[in-house]
Amino acid sequence: QVQLVESGGGLVQSGGSLTLSCAFTGLSFGIYAMAWYRQAPGKQRELVATIASSRSTNYGDSVKGRFTISRDNVKKMVFLQMNSLKPEDTAVYYCNAGFSIDEYWGQGTQVTVSS
Repeated sequence: QVQLVESGGGLVQSGGSLTLSCAFTGLSFGIYAMAWYRQAPGKQRELVATIASSRSTNYGDSVKGRFTISRDNVKKMVFLQMNSLKPEDTAVYYCNAGFSIDEYWGQGTQVTVSS
């Protein structure tokens, strides 16, 4: 059974940086595509970034050039480096793992960016 645990959220000023981490518990981490999503109050959950097992990456338009996703297959972790944060980045950030029909979610970590 796969479990995902996010950490690293918090309060940061506009223009600041934050790094989120996601710890993966389970087998075969390397085959999973990993992703970060976020959900702001009153809004739908949106894709932030993805990283495939091949390490190819994809980003949502609103974070391109500011956020970087990476993975460590030895430590079974995924990271989201967030720079130049804006108040509109405020949301609960969720880690996601997917392979074939299997999909798993973490519990989320709150990121709040003050203006």
